[in-house]
Amino acid sequence: MLICIFTGFSSGLPLYILISLLPAWLRSEGVNLKAIGLFALINLPFTWKFLWAPLFDRYTPPLGRRRGWLLITQLFLLVSIPLFGLFKPAFDIWTIAYLATVVAFFSACQDIVLDAYRRELLIDAELGLGNAVHVNAYKIAGLIPGSLSLILADHMAWSSVFMITALFMLPGVVMTILVSEPMLKNGAPKTLRAAVVEPFKEFIGRNGVKSALIILAFIFLYKLGDSMATALATPFYLDMGYSKTEIGLIAKNAGLWPSVIGGLLGGVWMIKLGINRSLWIFGAVQMVAILGFAWLATASHNIPLLGLVIGVEAFGVGLGTAAFVAYIAHTTHPLYTATQFALFTSLAAVPRTFANAATGFMVETMGWFNFYMLCFALAVPGMLLLIKIAPWNEIKPGLK
Repeated sequence: MLICIFTGFSSGLPLYILISLLPAWLRSEGVNLKAIGLFALINLPFTWKFLWAPLFDRYTPPLGRRRGWLLITQLFLLVSIPLFGLFKPAFDIWTIAYLATVVAFFSACQDIVLDAYRRELLIDAELGLGNAVHVNAYKIAGLIPGSLSLILADHMAWSSVFMITALFMLPGVVMTILVSEPMLKNGAPKTLRAAVVEPFKEFIGRNGVKSALIILAFIFLYKLGDSMATALATPFYLDMGYSKTEIGLIAKNAGLWPSVIGGLLGGVWMIKLGINRSLWIFGAVQMVAILGFAWLATASHNIPLLGLVIGVEAFGVGLGTAAFVAYIAHTTHPLYTATQFALFTSLAAVPRTFANAATGFMVETMGWFNFYMLCFALAVPGMLLLIKIAPWNEIKPGLK
């Protein structure tokens, strides 16, 4: 479980730099919302990572199949993140976009290996708790770029902020060096073709083409609404008149801890409710909580209201994520974890990449209130698919 804390923190840090710190930096330097929204496209590697995931199953670097690839990706992240501080958004916006894509690529690569390592490290009875610990450590990592770094940005140059933020990759590097390589239960694929073909063949063969497509559609749609709602969260708070320090101290903390509590309570409640009913109940809370942002968009500067709305939304997302990750874990076959896990999480990242890229244009066109009402509406299709994916009266075990 201690290792899962480090895997979650290492996985979350670079992503939160891209989706939280980078937009705040660009907005504070005068970049318009349309350009910031388009920066969501830098997350394309998270969408397509399943394409090269088989390489990490097939080939083994010197330190081992998991630890070797982990160290390589973490060192690249440690070196590339501080480079942001060398550029000025007003003059180097394309260079910043290219660098952000590089950071996203190595972050996606690290996620592939961390997911596979965690699956091989944990026995089946530990999967539920291990994934819950990983997800919550992932969220806590958001405190660094989403809170500490923003506060530092009010007191020092952005180049120093990015350097300090990058140093928080070091705990993950130390973990990679100290842990042992997991034992191979089934052996590595003998050929690259086997590493590529078999995971997809097994998934379609197990479910059938129609059911497999419905499962993939559900994974795409279940968190579409809340993903879009939080895509421009930091620029939204800035536009509502809140300072970077207020966002760092109030908004980010009010969002983090309810999300962590929601994730932990979701894991406990799921044992009693089962995955199916949890997907219904937690998804409904997650969807309704989006309306709080619409309320906030019509209110005047009010820090307690800001904390309340963000806290409720984060709690709902924490519940929904707990059920969603549990569903993915149960859908993944143990023999092909790396590639199938990458496929499912890649699909879940599509809204964060393509749909979120359009959020800047949407806000400029319809305003913040109507945008959040649209996000609420877009959460409905994923809930409707639960009729097929997770019928209410079909009881599946919770996290076992």
